[in-house]
This record gives sequence, structure tokens and C-alpha cells, in this order.
Amino acid sequence: MEGFVNAIINFSNWLWGIPMLVILVGGSLFLTIKLGFFQFKYFPYAMRETFGKMFKKPEGEGTISPFQAATAALASTIGASNIVGVPVAIAFGGPGAVFWMWIVALIASAAKFSEIVLGIRYREKNEEGEYVGGPMYFLKNGIKSGLGKALSVIFSFFLMIEIIPSIATQAASAVQTAGTINIPNWVTGSLLVVLVGLVVFGGIKRIASFTEKLVPFMALLYIIGGIIIIIVNITELPRAIGLIFKHAFTPIAATGGIAGAGIAQAIRWGTARGVYSNEAGMGTAPIAHSSAVTDHPVRQAMWGIFEIVVDTLIVCTVTALIVLVSGVYELVPADQAASMPAVAFQQLLGNNLGGGIVTVSILLFVLSTIIVIAYYGKTQAEFLFGATFSNIMVIVYLIAIVLGVYGGIEFLYNFLDILLATIIIPNMIGLLLLSNEVKDLKNEFFSNSKYYNPAK
Repeated sequence: MEGFVNAIINFSNWLWGIPMLVILVGGSLFLTIKLGFFQFKYFPYAMRETFGKMFKKPEGEGTISPFQAATAALASTIGASNIVGVPVAIAFGGPGAVFWMWIVALIASAAKFSEIVLGIRYREKNEEGEYVGGPMYFLKNGIKSGLGKALSVIFSFFLMIEIIPSIATQAASAVQTAGTINIPNWVTGSLLVVLVGLVVFGGIKRIASFTEKLVPFMALLYIIGGIIIIIVNITELPRAIGLIFKHAFTPIAATGGIAGAGIAQAIRWGTARGVYSNEAGMGTAPIAHSSAVTDHPVRQAMWGIFEIVVDTLIVCTVTALIVLVSGVYELVPADQAASMPAVAFQQLLGNNLGGGIVTVSILLFVLSTIIVIAYYGKTQAEFLFGATFSNIMVIVYLIAIVLGVYGGIEFLYNFLDILLATIIIPNMIGLLLLSNEVKDLKNEFFSNSKYYNPAK
């Protein structure tokens, strides 16, 4: 059995090396070129349509507001890894990894934009009269062959299954974090089960109502705390930014918490961070966005760019600067890199307040992630087997929380990344095969004054 598990681990490590990075980053670069580098050309307009019109009443059809859809998607992407994943990338890829994280995020905007456009284009109404969509629908209905149906089933089935170990590992992170401030495992686990059950069984409207309040609060709590640390160490900010750009193109020697890294390691770790942080190309975001009220698929897809800005360019960047300006990257060993932000907060605000901010942030990030990915799994079950079975899967996901709290997930955890690949591959195939439709819809939007008015 041990040999089998080791083989799975080795295969997973190989798969998530060059092969998956080529699929995700290479596919996103292809879409960026095909769409005319739209995410750069129309970036100011995208920010006006999102940040600038966050609370404006939308026009068109849908179930929830565009902002609610974005916060639901952000609830999944802004997770504990935004706090612990970035310092790990710096430890093993050097400060230059942050530069490549930014570059990959901007390129990956094309994949996220495309999947949201297609999600809206091929969305349907379910038995409860709510709009539903995502890769399972645009693969089945957009690709007119048996291939499309096969890809939709593969995506939907493996996403439904992948969410079980994913929820379990999120729950495990929550109880480990809560344990640092002496909250018993059973208290954390019970709270997660109750809150997740109440919100997810309520459907997309209740989820959207919950996340539109939780996500801004949890993000601001962490960002404000991080900005305080950066301001206190403001004299180190120019040096930190210089390290990011310098070591994106030159190696860095081993020092303190940095294991030493060449340019290849900076690109590898920064690329992985960029891919994981915003879920672009994974096909999950359009599941939330497909419920949004909008008059055109492209308008809603602008929120995908908004999510990448918030998740990667703001939250992940704040984490990176916390680690660099505070100097903890020179003090904490590389194998303990995940603790760097907590150490930085504790240095300035003390063990209780500093550690408390990081702990509360991680707990909120985990809660929001579990709620949204449980909904994603519920929609897959509904797509494959109907509404009744989807409620059964919610119960399975609640049991997964208990597994995460009390252990028993080690075997499943080894399959997590492989399962994730079985989701990404059919989604990226669909995005590439349907890229002409995305291009046509993009051109339709920006050439029609009914939709696109840069003066507004």
C-alpha cells in the first residue's frame, strides 16, 4: 500500500510540474493573444465596471447581483493559501517569485474571462427557477459532438468528488489554526458544520447574501493589518520592491528563510502561486457567475478580472510585502515559511493580537471557501443526477468536514492534486475549442454602443 501511495505522490508531483503549467499558462497565453490582449487594453474600463459600479443596480436577467456573484467566487479563491502559500513561494523561489506571480495572474485573466463569458452564454434555469451554469453546461452544449458531452461529465463528476478531500483539508487547516488559540477541535468542527449546512442548503441566493458581507470584511481585516505592518516598516519598502524585480531575473543566495533560488525556481514557484491563487482555468468561477444578473456575458466577465486584482494583485501582494519589509524571511527557516506572516504580525502587535488577526483571517477564509466549494459540488451533483441527489452530496460534504477535524483524510489527500487536474484539463480544452465564440462575444460587446460606452 505504501508503494502505491508513493507512486501516486510522485505522479502528482510530476503532473503539477511542467505539464499542468503548460496547460494552464500556455492555454491562457493563447487566449490572451487571440483576444487581442484585452485584459491590458481594457483594464481601466474593467475596473470602472467593477470597482466603480460595485453597488449599481444591474440590467438584464439573472438570480443574484454581479457583485454577489463576484464575492461568491472570491470566497473560494481568497483562502488560507493567500496567507501561507505566498511566503512558501518566496522561501523556495526567492522574492522574484512575486514578480512572476503577478505576470501569470495578468495572463490568466484571459482564461477566467473566457470561462465566465461561456458560463453566461450557455447557462440554464434549474428546477427551482435559478440560473445555473459552468463548464459542465458550455462543454455539453457548446461543443457539438460526443466529445463535449464526455468532457462535461468528466469535469462535473471529478469536481463533485474532488471537493470531498478539498473540504476535509480546509477543515483540517481550520482546526489546526484554531488550536493555536486553544479552541477545541469539536467546537471549530461543529461551528463549521452548522454554518456550512445552513448557508449551502439555502441555495445560491443565501450563499450570495452571506458572502457579500463576509468577503469584504475578512479581506479588509487582513489587508488593513498588513498595511499597518508595511507602514511601520515603510523604510524597507523600496528595498523589498527592489528584491522582487531584481531576483525575478537574477538568482538569490540562501539566507535565513530563503533556501536559495535561481531564475527557474522563481518562475516555477511564482507561476504555481499565480495559478493556485485565483483559480483561473479551473472552471469553478463561472459556476458562481452564471447566476448573475447581466445584459451581456462580457460585462459579467469583467468581474473575473476584478477577482484576480483583489485576490492576487492585492491580497497576495500584501502578504509578500509583509514578509519582505518585516524581515521575517531572513529569520524564519524555509521549512517553516508558512508561519512567516503570523510571525510578522506577532512582532508588531504581540502574540495575542497579532496571532489573533492571522488566526481569525484564516478561519474566515476557510469558512468562506468551504461554503462556496460545497455549493460548487452541489451543482455538479444536480447536473449529473438531479436535485434530490445534490442534497445528499451536501450531507457528504458536511461529513467531510468531520473527517478533516478528526483525521482520516491522509489517503484522500494524496489524490487531491490529481483530481484537480482531471477538472482543469477538460475545462481548458473547452476554452480553447470555444475560443472563437469568446472572441466573437468580446467583439460584439466592444463594438456596440448599447453595451460599451467608455465615456460612462
